[in-house]
Amino acid sequence: VQLQASGGGLVQAGGSLSLSCAASGRSFSQNTMAWFRQAPGKEREFVACISWRTFYADSVKGRFIISRDDAKNMVSLRMDSLKPGDTAVYYCAADRNTISTRSISHWESRGTYDYWGQGTQVTVSS
Repeated sequence: VQLQASGGGLVQAGGSLSLSCAASGRSFSQNTMAWFRQAPGKEREFVACISWRTFYADSVKGRFIISRDDAKNMVSLRMDSLKPGDTAVYYCAADRNTISTRSISHWESRGTYDYWGQGTQVTVSS
């Protein structure tokens, strides 16, 4: 199983970027997929996830949109109104367990996810 993230780059504050994550090796249409990010010197943190519904970190609500295309086995992250504080390496992740109703704290936890992509750098300049 592989998750391949792409779409990162350098953008000015207020700009937009779209990230994509292509999965291979198995279908994730019945699984929760997520985006996390890690800034230099900080822990990897939850950004958003998608199952039957979506959850977002407070810091990105209203600016980021997560979506999935199960036919293509992909998950995407549209990022608008980017801020310098969004600068980080962004990782896609997938849960090997079938989608179920769980608390937001469960989906925010790195330990929930079994598969991780290699990360893509997003840099937002001021």
